[in-house]
Amino acid sequence: MRGIAGRSKRYVEVVSDTSSDGIVTPLAVIWDDGRRFAIDRVLDRRQAHSLKCGGTGMRYTVRIGGQSTYLFFEDPRWFVEAKEAILPD
Repeated sequence: MRGIAGRSKRYVEVVSDTSSDGIVTPLAVIWDDGRRFAIDRVLDRRQAHSLKCGGTGMRYTVRIGGQSTYLFFEDPRWFVEAKEAILPD
């Protein structure tokens, strides 16, 4: 049976825009294998902790491909709460 063993902090490259007043808006996430995921919309932005894998920073709730997920800016790096799969024995 396959499932999620937990979450781990995975640092990712992010394409972002910074306004003249310093507000950072993420535009796309680039995975370590080169896959690029455009961010459809930023739904929320707030200072928060990652409860699943540790760390703190600005937490963005973003919509990618119709799914909502968290993206964290832990200055100067970005990370996601990556799923760790349980592999069958």
